[in-house]
Amino acid sequence: MAAGKEIRGKIKSVENTRKITKAMEMVAASKMRKAQERMRAARPYADKVRNVAANLGKANPEYTHPFMRLNEQAKTAGFIVVTTDKGLCGGMNTNVLRVVTTKLRELQAAGLESQSVAIGNKGLGFLNRIGAKVVSHVTQLGDTPHLDKLIGPVKVLLDQYAEGKLSAVYLCYTKFINTMKQEAVVEMLLPLDDSKLKADEGQPGWDYIYEPDAQSVIDELLLRYVEALVYQAVAENMASEQSARMVAMKAATDNAGNVIGELKLIYNKTRQAAITKELSEIVAGAAAV
Repeated sequence: MAAGKEIRGKIKSVENTRKITKAMEMVAASKMRKAQERMRAARPYADKVRNVAANLGKANPEYTHPFMRLNEQAKTAGFIVVTTDKGLCGGMNTNVLRVVTTKLRELQAAGLESQSVAIGNKGLGFLNRIGAKVVSHVTQLGDTPHLDKLIGPVKVLLDQYAEGKLSAVYLCYTKFINTMKQEAVVEMLLPLDDSKLKADEGQPGWDYIYEPDAQSVIDELLLRYVEALVYQAVAENMASEQSARMVAMKAATDNAGNVIGELKLIYNKTRQAAITKELSEIVAGAAAV
């Protein structure tokens, strides 16, 4: 019964794996709820900053912030690539890195260079493997994104765009749609689109009192708005990560159960064949006597 012993060992191994994947599924489900709440809580802040910035822009049409200008002479584009630090979340990272690669090839065909900021271990490793220029990175964010950790690396690209060295800055992340669906997107972060900086319909225009002056307020406000967009992207990516990991671990647990069922069937057949063979040998020996 050497074969039966080997099959029993395989069954035990798969059962242990199923326990691990089941535990990871339950942990991901718990973290997913917290990540979704954090993602939804960040949205009103970005919307409010956008409304105030839109009203300020209307009140001061003579001033144009550098984030609103087109740098047509620049021959370099910037990328902020948001991925996860850990794996075991299905094809989530693969999907976002695939769209990043497609966009990089389009810019290369147009004669533009690129430089990137990596948020997450998976994106940093990928960009290093393909030889992309990584100007800064941040990893090990944990389960809760902190804006103070994101500002430093991202500010490198924002400052370069304000100086006119970059033609555009793209934000690449996985957008959370629902628990079962996440979408990899590449959005243009800079220059800021006029359609984004519009006050909500039905809201009255506000006349603000500026301290120290309108230009300083607009500069700080638009910077905070761009930082809020980056934070929102990271929060969406984290919610997508936990959802994708929960689904992947549930699929792994189900597959482990199917494998255990098949192995038990094979084990029972092998055992029955061995018993039948022994009985046949006994009967044949008795008949010979």
